[in-house]
Formats: sequence, C-alpha cells, structure tokens
Amino acid sequence: MAKKPVKYSVVDTFTDSAFKGNPAAVCWFSLRWFTPVAEVELCGHATLAAAYTLFKSGLMNSNIIEFSTLSGILTAKNVVDNVKAANGSNIPNGEAQDSYFIELNFPADPSSEFNSADVSFISHALGGASVIEIRTTITDNLLVVLPSGKTVADLQPQFDAIKKCPGSGLIVTGIAPPESGFDFISRFFCPKFGINEDPVTGSAHCGLAPYWCKKLGKCDVVAYQASPRGGILNIHLDEQNQRVLLRGEAVTVMEGTVLV
Repeated sequence: MAKKPVKYSVVDTFTDSAFKGNPAAVCWFSLRWFTPVAEVELCGHATLAAAYTLFKSGLMNSNIIEFSTLSGILTAKNVVDNVKAANGSNIPNGEAQDSYFIELNFPADPSSEFNSADVSFISHALGGASVIEIRTTITDNLLVVLPSGKTVADLQPQFDAIKKCPGSGLIVTGIAPPESGFDFISRFFCPKFGINEDPVTGSAHCGLAPYWCKKLGKCDVVAYQASPRGGILNIHLDEQNQRVLLRGEAVTVMEGTVLV
C-alpha cells in the first residue's frame, strides 16, 4: 500500500526565540496530545503550537480556532500585541506574520488542601527545599508552594523520589522577585508521564492561576516557568466561568513531511 505524506512542524511555544520555551511536533491530524509514554487529556503548549501552525498556514479565514479534544471544545484566538503591532509585527491579517500572540481558553483546575503527612518526603524529592504549602488539583497534580521564586529556580529535583510522590506530577511554585516583572515562578515535574521536567506547561497554569490570583488579589498575572529552556505566560482568570486564558508566543524551528 502506498504511503501518504503528512506535513509536520516543530514549534517552540511560550517564547519568541527558537530553542527556548516548550517544543511540540505538530502533524496535520485531529488534535490529540501524547507524552513519550501516554496520551493526556490536556496540553497547553501543543495546543498553542497547533494553533500557531494553522494561523501561519494561511488557511484560516478567522482569528479564532475551535479544537475538539478530550477536554471538550477549546478555543485559540490570534490576539494583537499592541507593542509589536506598533512596530509592524504580530498583526493577525497583516504582512508581518512570523510571530503570533495566541490566547488559549482552558478550563480552570482549582486545588484543595492536601494531606500534610507526606510533606517531608515531598521536600526530600525536591532536594530538601522548605515547603510552605501543598495542595492537590482536580486533575491530580500536587501544587507545592516554596518560600520564593528563587527557591523554585534553584532547587535540585530528585526524579526517582518524585516518581514515588502522590499525584500525577509536581507543580512547584513561589512568588517572583518584585524586580523580575513576573508575579510568580514555577517548574513542573512529571516523570510518571515520561518527562522529568516539562519546559513550559500550559495545563499546570490552569491550577496555578486560581491559586495565585486569589493570593495576589487580581485576575491578570504574568508567570515565568523556570526550566532550563524557560517560558513566559500572560494569564487571565475568568473566575465566574472557571476558565483560564493563557497567552503566549511561538516560533517554527522545523518543517517537513513524513510518510505514513
């Protein structure tokens, strides 16, 4: 049987620079998300990559895309960045379309207090970091709050120990330094899904947004995920509808075809 060529793109997301942010390989199929070992129900960076690829293709006659997924209908919107638009870039229907600022509309993932019996083991799994608070999200991740964003950035995770922790993964977070320009900093560890540390995790911020927006008393925050690649997310919490709007940029680093 003859094989069929399928287009693909490799896109770095939540960044405007190649080889930063979180990379995703996008094939022209229906939207599903896969880690090295499992299919997952929600993935922010891959949705951003898929939307960016579709917008960049020139096939879209709208600035909104609806994806049918395991998490229901998710939308991605092409949003003008006023600063870049003033410089002649990031204009959805203009001439300069190498960079896009895309807004994802995702379900919020609120958290509740976690049984504190495992605090010492979780602290050990995070290289002995001091733990301020632990919560568990609806999607079964542990949200672990540390004393500061610097503590989050500097911690040395013990991945074998993290595999033995409760929950699907560890979302580790702390308040950002005032001079950083960010509201909070995070990292995400999910070795149970074949990824020791995810570079930038949109779905984790569906749990981080409700926590930090309540803590900081505002609905718009800017987050930095402090993995080695790093990434920035602009976030709005729609508390009434329990939705999280995640805004980020993306850049294509490779394109081609595979035979299937």
